[in-house]
Amino acid sequence: MASLGLISIRQLRLNGHHLSSLLQLPNVRPLSTTEPLSKFWERDIRAEYKKDRPVLPDKKQIIEGFTELKKEVRLWKDEVWDTFTKEPLYLVRPGEVDMAFQLTSEAALRDWVVTSDRDNDEGNSWGELVLGRNGKAVLRGTLDTTVPRDGSKQRTGYCNMRCLRPQKSFKRDSFFDWSQYTHVVLRVRGDGRSYMLNLAAMGYFDIMWNDIFSYPLYTRGGPYWQVTRIPFSKFFLTSKGRIQDKQSPLTQDRITSVGITAGGVSGPFQLEIDYIGLEMDPRHGEDFAYEMYQTPAYIAGV
Repeated sequence: MASLGLISIRQLRLNGHHLSSLLQLPNVRPLSTTEPLSKFWERDIRAEYKKDRPVLPDKKQIIEGFTELKKEVRLWKDEVWDTFTKEPLYLVRPGEVDMAFQLTSEAALRDWVVTSDRDNDEGNSWGELVLGRNGKAVLRGTLDTTVPRDGSKQRTGYCNMRCLRPQKSFKRDSFFDWSQYTHVVLRVRGDGRSYMLNLAAMGYFDIMWNDIFSYPLYTRGGPYWQVTRIPFSKFFLTSKGRIQDKQSPLTQDRITSVGITAGGVSGPFQLEIDYIGLEMDPRHGEDFAYEMYQTPAYIAGV
């Protein structure tokens, strides 16, 4: 309050002046205030791609709210019932493939989201997930690695399919618990491209929202199906597409989503997917396939 000179707020109050009269004095800076926030903080992992959403009228919001409430109550009842009736995890049988995702119907495809660089105004690639003529899911589209000339990106050209995160009733986030298994098993028919199989392990803090464990999915061109078994111990840690120097094993009981990414070379792509399953192999004893370096504490960047 150096600009007030010898006049203080206390003196103004003693003289019967209000704070508003302070703004009328010469050589005094006006006070500026910020508008208070009236909403609670909500995390948004896609804040950088935030788009304006239409605001519904209050009456319509109330109607949709009660409709959603009935749905959530039914889900809560099913959760309580499953708690007492579902089979325990120790009944997993070695050598048998348990289906996590059977992509053979339109209803099953609605649990997946397909995005590309075109959706985020970052390129010209596009993709879609449809039900093929053989009754299996087909991820197809075209990749374009031409970088936009606006200077915002250095590389582009990707298409990704990802399942929705599991949720409990009343919109509570949940996880896939695959701690009893050792392998991911996929039955696919590809075009010879190499894809990337992604297992997201998003934590609570925003620094972990982009943590994804990945491993290449190699496909053969041709008319024959292939069954690929990938151990969980082979997945390596990435963040926003970059392999991290400090690696850690995958937490198999806190997986938030599964995805497959196509990228690398411009041109059309097509990957036919029958199922994504899980298998427990008791002969597999590897915990983590990559070296874990212990960097001295005095080195910067630890």
